[in-house]
Amino acid sequence: MPIVHGYRIKPDADLSHARLASADLKNADLENVDLEYANLQKAELKGARLVNANLTHADLSGANLTNANLEGARLSNANLNGAKLVSAYLSRADLSAAYVFRADLTKADLTNANLSGAYFGKANLTDADLSNADLRFADLRGATLTDADLSETHLSEIIWDSTTFWPGDFTPPPSAK
Repeated sequence: MPIVHGYRIKPDADLSHARLASADLKNADLENVDLEYANLQKAELKGARLVNANLTHADLSGANLTNANLEGARLSNANLNGAKLVSAYLSRADLSAAYVFRADLTKADLTNANLSGAYFGKANLTDADLSNADLRFADLRGATLTDADLSETHLSEIIWDSTTFWPGDFTPPPSAK
């Protein structure tokens, strides 16, 4: 298992297609690193700094990104199935068309994030800040958004059902399906 615990990776390093499954990358500084198509399944990225990193098409299924800083990161089409993003900072991140099934985003900051077309089936977004996020065409069936901040969130054409839990005083738009 590769260990990069607390180290800084060279800015703009090209780690695209890297095989880092189960890697220990706690507190690693991966700012601006290219991790497109990287295999980070079950990687330990707790507290990692992934500011503006390219994680397009990356496999982060089962990864621990608790308290990670992913500000401005590109995660479009990424696999975040079962990932742990508790208290992660994802402001301005691009998660368009990402697969976020059963991911834990409790208390995550997703302000101004692009979440359009993402699949959040059974994801936990309790206490998440989604203010001014773009959720157009996102699938929220079975997602928990209890106490989430949805102020000025773009919710047109979202898909949700009776298993979607909304903040107590929130009235969602009609489901697209």
